[in-house]
Amino acid sequence: MRRRQDSATGRTPGAQGHAGRAAPPLEELVERARNGDAHALDEVVRAIKDDVFGLAVRMLWHPEDAEDATQEILMKVVTHLATWRGESAFRTWVYRVATNHLLNTRKSRVERGELTFSAFGAELAEHLSDPPAPVADGPEQRLLEEEVKIGCTQGMLLCLDREHRVAYVLGEVFELRSEEAAYVVGVEPATFRKRLSRARERVRAFMSEHCGLVNAAVPCRCARRVEYAVAVGRVDPGRLLFAGRPGRARLALPVVGQVEEMEDLHRAAGVFRSHPEYDAPERLVGAVRQLIESGRFTLLQ
Repeated sequence: MRRRQDSATGRTPGAQGHAGRAAPPLEELVERARNGDAHALDEVVRAIKDDVFGLAVRMLWHPEDAEDATQEILMKVVTHLATWRGESAFRTWVYRVATNHLLNTRKSRVERGELTFSAFGAELAEHLSDPPAPVADGPEQRLLEEEVKIGCTQGMLLCLDREHRVAYVLGEVFELRSEEAAYVVGVEPATFRKRLSRARERVRAFMSEHCGLVNAAVPCRCARRVEYAVAVGRVDPGRLLFAGRPGRARLALPVVGQVEEMEDLHRAAGVFRSHPEYDAPERLVGAVRQLIESGRFTLLQ
């Protein structure tokens, strides 16, 4: 289960500052940033960049597209700090800004492929190594299998339209309460719950039919897809898109343990929750600072 953040501070309990001291609450940093404290503004960006990037990469698939979107979202946040009125936790408001951007931004390079569950399922039924690859016995093989797993399951999200995709990510992966997630996407809670239910059922049905992590009776296994993925260039062992990125392991059971201990309806979500929590590049903080200092953008008062 994902460890929830403290709703008052917007930080996970026990979070520390750079020098080992307890960091100021996020809302306090926001107020200082709105009053012209440049250091506080940097700290606000650091506090939210990973959440924004994590949402963007799940919506757009490719980390480079997600990084570009993250910088654009962070600029929207910092130049509109004055429009946050405290009607929600600041981090929830950030999710709302990010979601609105991601629902309306141009299609990413992978989205332009118009992937569907039908086409994806047909592809997963082919190109499995035979006999099955052995259980990973080294770190390089384990990384390749993780790369295949994350890339494949991220692809499943792209089979959903954006509205249902963001509902699934917010509700099943990030585990936001329906009232909170409804505020993020700008709909009534009942509407959000319907979207989440439809998205959850589509993902669950697809994975039950095609994914060996959810249904042991189907032949598809990450280890069996590595050889083909490398051969056609979808996985580059020298430049991993997902498994090789800086990130933190989730505070949860390994994916197989999650799947086995959850009820059938939620097994698919366990696979997505097993993804690491990615660290957005630190250079984004400097990039945002430079844009503000350039004079081209100003904080709205």
